[in-house]
Amino acid sequence: MPAPDHRDLHPPRASGSSWMLGLLALALAAGGAWWFWGRPAEPAPPAPAPVVSAPAEPAASTPPPQAAASGPQHPIEVPQPQGQPLPALAEADGAVTDALVELLGRGPVQALLLTDGFVRRVVATVDNLPRASAPARLWPVQPTPQRFLVQGEGEQAVVAPTNAGRYGALLSFAEAIPLERAVQLYGRLYPLFQQAYEELGYPGRYFNDRLVAVLDHLLQAPEPQGPLAVRLLEVRGEVADPRPWVRWEFADPQLQSLSAGQKMLVRMGPANAKRAKTLLTKLRRLVAAGAATAPVLSAPAPSTASAASAPR
Repeated sequence: MPAPDHRDLHPPRASGSSWMLGLLALALAAGGAWWFWGRPAEPAPPAPAPVVSAPAEPAASTPPPQAAASGPQHPIEVPQPQGQPLPALAEADGAVTDALVELLGRGPVQALLLTDGFVRRVVATVDNLPRASAPARLWPVQPTPQRFLVQGEGEQAVVAPTNAGRYGALLSFAEAIPLERAVQLYGRLYPLFQQAYEELGYPGRYFNDRLVAVLDHLLQAPEPQGPLAVRLLEVRGEVADPRPWVRWEFADPQLQSLSAGQKMLVRMGPANAKRAKTLLTKLRRLVAAGAATAPVLSAPAPSTASAASAPR
């Protein structure tokens, strides 16, 4: 199967913020809260294959470089396997799905998540959040018909106050998920995440270090108050765009220059963003703390990548 590029050179689409950044809270656990923000209605993509390619030029909002290859900055607890060992990454979908069902329930997993290639989807999206774009084809969530809501026209267009209401129920659900258990599951599955990260083009680097850096980056997202002006990105063509709501962008150049992840937090409104940051802060504390009571993964899993990519 041809390997799709995990980066996107096109401008980000404002409506992409419908899916949730708290995804990290469960992406890490193997993923439970990815559906937080919803996502634009697009066909479900095939499972992404590993990619080895040179990184795009880092944006100003890209997190600082990760730890040197001598060892992880933030070791993650990896419990000794009990019973059957973890399957190979290419054969892990069934085991990962079972683990997600155990944590979240079969109904939410079947309705909300894309479990084919789930580990690779999580790794690629986490890696992309600090970039200008986090391509929707790699998200591990099902499509949703929810739309980004705007009021006014032309230069008077602003994010509708009712837009924030789209996220309340899902935030409440995410806040009720046992985060400690989710991170324990992440630790159990961590060798798979590590392998997927190396296959993405980072041999000798550590996914958990990247995760902590991305969480720090998201927590630095601004929290603008008041109406946020937006404008519709013009796309010329003979055929009318059937989904113009995916082309809204911030009128403020500073907000529009934010990373994909930070813009998602801004779009959901300051009250929701504060709740999301509370979740992300708790997650960061758990995944960055390490553990003194169990072995930690102190060296990366054997890499199958054929080329290296410069660290970010």
